[in-house]
Amino acid sequence: MLVFVYKSITIFYTYRTLIHISIQIRDDNTELMFTFAPHIMYISMNWNQLLSDKRFGMEDYHERKQERNDFQRDYDRLIFSSPFRRLQNKTQVFPLPGSIFVHNRLTHSLEVSCVGRSLGNNVSKKLSLKYSDENANLSEVGSIVSAACLAHDMGNPPFGHSGERAISAYFSEGNGKNLKERIINEGGRFDDFLHFEGNANAMRLLTHQFIGRREGGFAMTYSTLASIVKYPYASIYAGEKGKFGFFQSEEDTYLRIATELGINEDPNDNNKFCRYPLVYLVEAADDICYQIMDIEDACKLHILSKDDSIQLLLNFFEGERLEHIKKIMNKVDDTNEQIAYLRSCIIGLLVDECSRVFLDNEESILEGHFNKSIISNIAEHARKAYDTCSATAYNKIYIAKEVLDVELAGYHIFSHLIDTLIEAVMKPEHAYSKLLLRRIPEQYDTNAPTIYGKVQCVLDYISGMTDVYALDLYRKITGMSLPAV
Repeated sequence: MLVFVYKSITIFYTYRTLIHISIQIRDDNTELMFTFAPHIMYISMNWNQLLSDKRFGMEDYHERKQERNDFQRDYDRLIFSSPFRRLQNKTQVFPLPGSIFVHNRLTHSLEVSCVGRSLGNNVSKKLSLKYSDENANLSEVGSIVSAACLAHDMGNPPFGHSGERAISAYFSEGNGKNLKERIINEGGRFDDFLHFEGNANAMRLLTHQFIGRREGGFAMTYSTLASIVKYPYASIYAGEKGKFGFFQSEEDTYLRIATELGINEDPNDNNKFCRYPLVYLVEAADDICYQIMDIEDACKLHILSKDDSIQLLLNFFEGERLEHIKKIMNKVDDTNEQIAYLRSCIIGLLVDECSRVFLDNEESILEGHFNKSIISNIAEHARKAYDTCSATAYNKIYIAKEVLDVELAGYHIFSHLIDTLIEAVMKPEHAYSKLLLRRIPEQYDTNAPTIYGKVQCVLDYISGMTDVYALDLYRKITGMSLPAV
């Protein structure tokens, strides 16, 4: 709290709020009158503080290199990391591998990063003009967003979003519910597991100091880390959707980030924080890519017909622009080329629209009052076409046999792996447990002193697996697959 004193008046400044005071002074200065207004003046976030290249865990060491700035180094650090490479064998929506190449987590993340860079560069140019380059890091918004986009899915478990649901189901419907009372009695947050969230797991993966690793995890810049936290609050405030941004173990980490960058508390709920502004661009890039790419993949797999797929994509355009696109598209006969052309046109349209929405609402975003996704605020015609694609995805694509088969397998594999591994970490003295614990890499703390920590160790291990590794481990510990003799 800061305190300002003017003659006999003391003004208290608390965390990002200021009591509004009306002051009247008589001409002879013999009497001072003041009244407190019945509202709070909210101090908005500012770009000078929001854009920081300080590295988490390396605050006392800062070396600026001329050839690459720190945000570009974030991008490179992620590209060369093992967790990022493992995304190549994690399901996005459709099963892997197959005779028809569809998106996996790796290709999806790379595409989201490209779109995010375009969004960030568009915004960067306008903000740099608006603020007359008051903050040199404004020119690097594209680099920050593209790096955050690379990392946004790194915490997701195998088997797509069904992996998250399978983990949550284990603790809500399976044997995991028996641990609830014991975890809570130790002071642990059971909701972290009940609503397992890949977004929160990405924050843990990037910042936690696993055994033998350096402090700060990946030692990313504060701004890049803040850009991946879509839901800046704890699991106990997740609500019906079950979305949250950090586990109990990383709550202090996020508070450090929020304090460093000046991220405000949510003006409507002081249990939550405002979204870091660049989160909106990362989310928009993800929204643009997964929706359009799912249509493209569904066409390749014949879940959607060629005509239906093309029509869904043409819906984004109207008038002369529509006629021009049809003319160009019909110059080729190959369906994949036609859809690829339409996809590129739509991405260009949505990047421009989302950039406009962000810039039009910049003030509201900085004040913490903008509480919708950018994609839901684009121009009406494009939004209706996007909503039609979303409805088609939920009604036809996500319930397709190929997708459901992955989900069914994921539930069974996850349930057995979690059950077996938790039994091992809880009873390490058992003969079978000793054998199984040798399979867990040393970086995971199987000797954690609390049940919360032991469960988190198991989930750290499982969520980092690829689809193939999880299936292989499941087959081996169940005796379905044995080494060749």
